[in-house]
Amino acid sequence: MNYIQKNKTNIMIGVTALSVIGILLYLWFQNRNNINSEDINAQVYPNTINVGDSLIFKDNTNNAKTVKWDFGDGFTSDDKSGVHFFKKPGYYQVNVLINNKYPKTFPILVSTKVITDDTGVITPTIIEAPSEVLQLANVLFTTNNTTAKEFRWKFGETGGIDSFDRNPSYSYKKPGDYLVTLYTNEQVEGITHRIKVIKTVGIIETGPIVPKVEVDPTIAINNDFKYHLQQIANGKDFNEHYNYLLRTYLCNKDNAQVVANDKNGNFYYYTTGLQFDKNNAINEVSVTLDKNINCVIKVEVKQSK
Repeated sequence: MNYIQKNKTNIMIGVTALSVIGILLYLWFQNRNNINSEDINAQVYPNTINVGDSLIFKDNTNNAKTVKWDFGDGFTSDDKSGVHFFKKPGYYQVNVLINNKYPKTFPILVSTKVITDDTGVITPTIIEAPSEVLQLANVLFTTNNTTAKEFRWKFGETGGIDSFDRNPSYSYKKPGDYLVTLYTNEQVEGITHRIKVIKTVGIIETGPIVPKVEVDPTIAINNDFKYHLQQIANGKDFNEHYNYLLRTYLCNKDNAQVVANDKNGNFYYYTTGLQFDKNNAINEVSVTLDKNINCVIKVEVKQSK
């Protein structure tokens, strides 16, 4: 009887033990190289910058075989680290995807870069208009901003957008104190100017007296809000429509209450979900306007697939 025959049982036990050890080592190695979303070690900073400033991004995730960055402005990168520059102000969601499977998101606020003159003095955008005017007088509003391409003026009397001109004029129908607000494509926040309208004495009315009809300013806001939410639901440029609603109606408060089909949430999370859960039909929008601060504080949405 040879050696193998004499030790057959021991050899079989040894082979089986080696097989088990091999399987355990393989499973340990596989588990060592697996990651999940909680293991992602990525950084994006600073989270508040100006247009043209450096946004630093880097990933140090263990066992990350592939890394893909999406900056939310149409640009992407496959580098583990680097620098990105935003060309427009707005709220952006920078996403990193590890191994084509595990994501992480970083919210970034990009503001308009402050411009200085040759002496280094800051030149902020301002509204140039009188602080007191007479009722029914034609008032000219101008701005020192010569680079912006989009202008939206609220003169404070109607509750909505009154003009899209660079240098508009307006006539106040009622006396009172009003807050004029200017939004441009370069400012995340609105530029404001207070104006006092003094009652004009001795106005002689001619012709028949027409009964005054009060128009609810929220009607126009409801329709405008509905249009831009539908654009987001249709997969159009998210930042364009998101930032428009945020600046124009919500006073840049992305945590404003949104009730969609009786489900309570806030503006940021609702629109983010609407962006990815596409093909929703926005059937009806109803806003609650706080006239003291001239901001929408609640949005109710009826939508369907």
